[in-house]
Amino acid sequence: MTPPQTPEEPVDDIRSDEEQFARPAELFYGNVHEFVVDRFAYFFTRPAPGTGQVWCPEWYRHAQALSRLDSIWRAWEHLRFDPAFGMSNWWVHHVDPNMRALLDPVTGPFARCAGGHQPAEPLPVVTAPDGLFTDQRLSGLPFVDPFSLD
Repeated sequence: MTPPQTPEEPVDDIRSDEEQFARPAELFYGNVHEFVVDRFAYFFTRPAPGTGQVWCPEWYRHAQALSRLDSIWRAWEHLRFDPAFGMSNWWVHHVDPNMRALLDPVTGPFARCAGGHQPAEPLPVVTAPDGLFTDQRLSGLPFVDPFSLD
């Protein structure tokens, strides 16, 4: 005795869904610049002078801004497929905190750009003593005992 046949359409739909999810999703935008120029720039208005917020039109010249906007873009690319909470998650967990950091007039990467783009000044760094840090690709220890260096 053979089992009853089920309609082919649901099986085909399941296979199609499985094949679709097995492939990586295609990007809507080719890079972060396309995303910022075509979509992201329209979500915000230019900060008004009284707000204290600062934006630099040459955002791509600021490493922190480039990194943050790239992560916002990549999150958008992923979360746009979630019809329920995707965009809410994107705004609350990705855009809002990153934009607060980017537009901050004191600590943000554009703080010096109120009158036009100004190059960023990296943090001053003193090279650590030889042997303090180990190559993490080779061992599980992050650093030697720093008190042994005194």
